[in-house]
Amino acid sequence: MKLIPIAAALSILSAGAAFAQQTVAPGADAMMAGPGIAMGKAATMPLKYVEIKDADIVTSKLIGVEIYNKANEDVGEISDIVIGDGKSVIGVVASVGGFLGIGESYIVIDPASLALADDNGTWKAYVDTNKDDLSKAPKFDYSKLKK
Repeated sequence: MKLIPIAAALSILSAGAAFAQQTVAPGADAMMAGPGIAMGKAATMPLKYVEIKDADIVTSKLIGVEIYNKANEDVGEISDIVIGDGKSVIGVVASVGGFLGIGESYIVIDPASLALADDNGTWKAYVDTNKDDLSKAPKFDYSKLKK
């Protein structure tokens, strides 16, 4: 089983997204977020392409990945990835608790506290916690996000 720190794998993805934008002439409505994805309506650099390597993973492969603890108990599932200020992955949204989508809640986990493993072709995430501690974690509410 090969373990990959999630922060390293995801930081490659967020950097690559900046290069996939179409070239647009810089305009007054562009706000530069620093290295990474430009926040605004105009790209801040010419279009570039990125070569994906074997060690890279795309976020679409992470959504739905089950999260396990050290006792190999299923404690949640990856629901989303958070990119802060267009620069890097700052959080992994996990659904925890509930059954068949009823009673579940969302928490945001620091990517450095997760590990990913390719277990015979199936991705799994691992954390050092238990279900009780996750149920007490600060809740994340999608409805409070700015649109």
